[in-house]
Amino acid sequence: MSRFIPVDRQTDYLLPPSVDEWLPDGHLARFVVDVVEQLDLSTLTRRYMGRGSKAHHPAVLLSLLIYGYATGVVSSRKIERATYDSVAFRYLAANTHPDHDTLATFRRRFLPELEQLFVQVLLAREMKLLKLGTIALDGTKLKANASKHKALSYGHAKKLEAQFRAEVKALTERAESADKEDAADGMDIPAEIARREARLAAIAEAKAKIEARAEERDATEQAAYQEKVARREAQRKAGKKPRGRDPEPPTGGPRDKDQINFTDPQSRIMPVTGKGFDQCYNAQAAVDTESLLVTHVHVTQATNDKQQVMPLLTAWQGYPETLGKPDHLLGDTGYFSASNIQACHDHGIEPLLAMKRDVHHLPVFERFAADPPAPESEDPVEQMAHRLKTQAGRALYALRKHTVEPVFGIIKHVMGFRQFSLRGLDKVSGEWRLATMAWNIKRMHRLTAG
Repeated sequence: MSRFIPVDRQTDYLLPPSVDEWLPDGHLARFVVDVVEQLDLSTLTRRYMGRGSKAHHPAVLLSLLIYGYATGVVSSRKIERATYDSVAFRYLAANTHPDHDTLATFRRRFLPELEQLFVQVLLAREMKLLKLGTIALDGTKLKANASKHKALSYGHAKKLEAQFRAEVKALTERAESADKEDAADGMDIPAEIARREARLAAIAEAKAKIEARAEERDATEQAAYQEKVARREAQRKAGKKPRGRDPEPPTGGPRDKDQINFTDPQSRIMPVTGKGFDQCYNAQAAVDTESLLVTHVHVTQATNDKQQVMPLLTAWQGYPETLGKPDHLLGDTGYFSASNIQACHDHGIEPLLAMKRDVHHLPVFERFAADPPAPESEDPVEQMAHRLKTQAGRALYALRKHTVEPVFGIIKHVMGFRQFSLRGLDKVSGEWRLATMAWNIKRMHRLTAG
């Protein structure tokens, strides 16, 4: 006869249960609490006024958010529900149940403070897991909390503007020349005119924003053009013939395909690999090749990565000395430019930025060939080009593809963070920092296990 463990759901506990007994040792939730307790949260606690009913401690709310992002539970409503349904979330909340409004407000309110907390996490517990050395930089497109179908292009805006102006003119003429009761056929002409004038005002505002963006783009493109011209001129003066055609000056002004989104105006239409185009932000991350910990993040509205090296170099200047100083920066061809290479040298960092698409599966004799002779030129670009052709340089650059890309893959497909919940550049920047902070703690937990 089979023997089964008795099932009894009615007997009370003999002693009050302890939440500390609900989770096994070494659980990620315990690790999150351990790390958060070591953070300096004084900048958060000082923001509370001390009036009204008692508030949930920032350490509890931050722990819930970090663990939520680490396990794919991003919605504040789902986190609230999990404090009842999940043993891990109940442990994190110390058997309390912050409501979704409290969690959502906390997340929005303290996004700016996450920047200094992000660095604190890298130093937490003095684990000595991170010592900046070789860093791989890359970007990934993350969907905005907006639909690409809620966007208006500059070309379509001009067509709609002309259409509405013509309709307003026709409606005004009809109102002036016809009897209001007979000729309108039930149409409320003043209301129709007002509706179109409101749309014209919205279109004018949208066009003004697109034109302002175009001015910023023109300045960037003009600077890049001047850099290319100056570089080719320097080559001519050195007796070398520049390769390819001379660069053409940028045309300037808004383009018909330039768009603005009405749901999240600060997001942009961007190409997404394998998915065509979508309303996105470009999320950047710099990852340590040894520990796979994210050392810096920021979000940009730019589709390409050409301007994303300087924000990283600038941010590193403010890091604590205990984290060390990076000596190599790896990046794909999207980051290559003479100015980026020079900026790395000015900061004492050796760049290895691909100058063209990689050739996979080099012939065996080419792969093991002797290194080419070093260039006599002191031009940083030529020196880097030589470094990339050496065996040591190729081996170092090869670390990039299995450093930052796996981190993006885990964040998107394991942690489930494929789309921002918040809107606006500042807010999504804070949310990306929160997601990567969750990854760092998850990774630290793995590195220190056992």
